Amino acid sequence: MAASSLVIRPVRTDEREPWEGLWSDYLDFYRASIGPEVRDATWARLHDPLVPLHALVAEVEGRLVGLTHYVYHASAWTVGPYCYLQDLFTAAEARGRGVGRALIEAVAEAARSAGANRIHWLTMEDNAAARTLYDTLASRSGFIQYRRIF
Repeated sequence: MAASSLVIRPVRTDEREPWEGLWSDYLDFYRASIGPEVRDATWARLHDPLVPLHALVAEVEGRLVGLTHYVYHASAWTVGPYCYLQDLFTAAEARGRGVGRALIEAVAEAARSAGANRIHWLTMEDNAAARTLYDTLASRSGFIQYRRIF
């Protein structure tokens, strides 16, 4: 994959099938499962201009090889929003080739353009490959996430 053939862009409404393939692989990576109603709702939200959820895809030679979902949210600490990079996935055959870095940088640029103060994201503690990349792009916050599911 030549760097010049990598294109980062918003996902199009006619790309549900390739998006869903990447999304399914991402969920499998994290051993997660979501029902079709959540998939449908997510797809609809990604294309609703009133919802602050966005998706970018990485395309190489006409094939989608990566995706990211990100959302803007208000903060009590800044005037502008924060940007939460919620999901990031690169297809196995494209890993180690700059796709993840390019997707994060594209989200950072979109966030700057939207007046966001920062982007932030999470990963699993044992996701060593991703953490190697993330350590070159951002600093760890030192905070521990707690979760209460309803």
